[in-house]
Amino acid sequence: MAAIVRSRLFIFLMFALWMGVFLMPALPLFAAETLVVYSARNEQLIKPVIDQYTKETGVEIQLLTDKEAALLVRLEAEGKNTPADLLITVDAGNLWQAVQQDVLLQVNSEILKSNVPLHLRDPRGRWVGLSIRARTIAYNTNRVKPSDLSTYEALGEPQWKKRLCLRTSKKVYNQSLIAMMMGQLGKEKTEQVVKSWVDNLATPVFSNDSQVLEAIAAGQCDVGIVNTYYYGRLLREKPDLPLALFWPNQAGRGVHVNISGAGVTKYSKHVKAATAFLEWLSSEEAQNLFADSNLEYPVNPKIKPAPEVAAWGDFKQDQTNLSKAGELQKEAIRLMDRMGYK
Repeated sequence: MAAIVRSRLFIFLMFALWMGVFLMPALPLFAAETLVVYSARNEQLIKPVIDQYTKETGVEIQLLTDKEAALLVRLEAEGKNTPADLLITVDAGNLWQAVQQDVLLQVNSEILKSNVPLHLRDPRGRWVGLSIRARTIAYNTNRVKPSDLSTYEALGEPQWKKRLCLRTSKKVYNQSLIAMMMGQLGKEKTEQVVKSWVDNLATPVFSNDSQVLEAIAAGQCDVGIVNTYYYGRLLREKPDLPLALFWPNQAGRGVHVNISGAGVTKYSKHVKAATAFLEWLSSEEAQNLFADSNLEYPVNPKIKPAPEVAAWGDFKQDQTNLSKAGELQKEAIRLMDRMGYK
C-alpha cells in the first residue's frame, strides 16, 4: 500500500513540475547578464534608449559617461580587466582611433549589415553607425539666396570675401570634414580650398557651431558650416531667426555626413548580449528613439527622420566610407595648420 502511495505521490510531483515549466513566464533573453556601456554621448541622450531596452528585455545596463579621449585611455589601460562591453561615441574619427588602439572587437552580424549602409560602418565590423549628423552650409535668409550657393569649395570664391564664419579646426567635426575632402579631392586641391576659406573669414573662428549660427543670424557673416542638429536646437529656442540650411555638392559627391556610433569592446565578457543590444539599436524600433533625441538622422534607411528634421529637406549623402575620416585625420590637422586655419 505504501508503495502505491509513494508511486502516486511521485506521479503528482512530476505532473506539478511539468505544469510549472510550461506555465512559468518566459525569462527575457540575457536577463542574467548586466552590460556595461562606456559612452561619450551625454547621459540624457542615451539613458532613455537604455531604459527602453531594459524594459523590453530585462537586461540591466550600467552607463559610464566621459569624454572620448578619456574613455579610450581607460579602455586601453584596463585591457583584459575592463568591465566595459560597449563603447558609444561620436564621430567616425574617434571610432577609427579606437580601432587603432585595439579596444574594439570584430563582430560579424548580418542584422547590422542589413540595417546600416556600408559607408556608415567599419568594413571589418569593429564599429557601426547608430545615427547620422550632416555637416552642411547654413546661411542668412535676408542676405543670401539659395541660388547663390553650390558647394563647400565655392565658399572660398571671391563673392564670399569677409562673409564666411567657421568653427575652430580643433574640433573633430571639422577635422573629419577636411579628411573626407582630402579623400575626394586630394591634398593639393584641399589645401587650396581651406586657404580660400581662411581668406574669406569675416571673424576669427568660433569655439562651437551655435556661435557660428548666432553670428550668421546677427549679420556678422552670411554663411558658415555647421552640424544640422545645432541648427535645430537654436531654431527651437528662436524660431524667427533668419537662418536656413543648404545642401551642398548635390551634383557631385554629396553632403558630408558623420555618425554617432558604437562597437563591442575587445575584452567584453558578454559579447553575445552586447551584440544583441547593438543590433537592437539599429532596428526600426530603436532608431528614432536614438536619433530623435539629438535631432539626428537614423542610419537605418528604412526609418524616416523625425518630422522636425525631415522638414529641412532631402539630400544626397557622400557615400565614401567614414573610416577615411580617421585614416586621414592627422594629415588633415597638419593641412589646416599649414593653411592658417586655427
